[in-house]
Amino acid sequence: MSSELQGRTAVVTGASRGIGLAVVEALAGAGARVVGGSRGTSAGLDTLVEKGAVRWVSVDLGTAAGAADLVAAADGRVDILVNNVGAAPVRTGGFLSVGDEEWLHTLQLNLLSAVRVTRTALPLMLAAGRGSVVTVASVNATLPDPLVIDYSAGKAALVAFSKALSKEVGPRGIRVNTVSPGPVETELWLGAGGVADTLAAVAGTTAQDVAARAAATAATGRFTRPAEVAELVLFLAGDRAANITGSDLTIDGGFVPTW
Repeated sequence: MSSELQGRTAVVTGASRGIGLAVVEALAGAGARVVGGSRGTSAGLDTLVEKGAVRWVSVDLGTAAGAADLVAAADGRVDILVNNVGAAPVRTGGFLSVGDEEWLHTLQLNLLSAVRVTRTALPLMLAAGRGSVVTVASVNATLPDPLVIDYSAGKAALVAFSKALSKEVGPRGIRVNTVSPGPVETELWLGAGGVADTLAAVAGTTAQDVAARAAATAATGRFTRPAEVAELVLFLAGDRAANITGSDLTIDGGFVPTW
């Protein structure tokens, strides 16, 4: 526990599990009052709500109304916004199998949800003359993969949106950054019907084998943990990162080759 964010209000999307839940826990642990939004809750989120530092709001962030309802629950103050909600459907049938409906659904969740919530929360930050927006992107923004072609495109657009916005609002005290994880130990990758499960079914192998091969690609030989992503988000949200804006910080254990 710390008091780094004491007195500040944070809004987190996709708060019920995975990275979002870890971010909620980290922000609350640093003293922030957290408003978490998701379509459904979870045992982990319920426990945080019961402790009193977190308020949960049931919202569908694939809609414009969901963004308004979530920000309204912050009662007129948003110091920190974490855009985390997203989905990465695996397109094993290739590009030609992905129709307009699938593209629009992926872009709604991975791009437009962040655009809407940011647009709704930003006036409160501008009125206060300060704020931090941290958006969870992906290494696929710069390392696009045909198996997640629409997800990759959405995350690339998300990084570009955040960079552009940082230039507009930076002079007014608002910082805007993105965090790009590689494979993370979440249900998106490791759960039933997740990336590993889907690829295993096509390749005739096991989800464990698929996950092991992906982990071996990282220099550290493992997936990133949700709490590790949350610590990076916490850093960017607070005053220790007071002069960091327009940045995309990668946390992938060396998954993306660099030279």
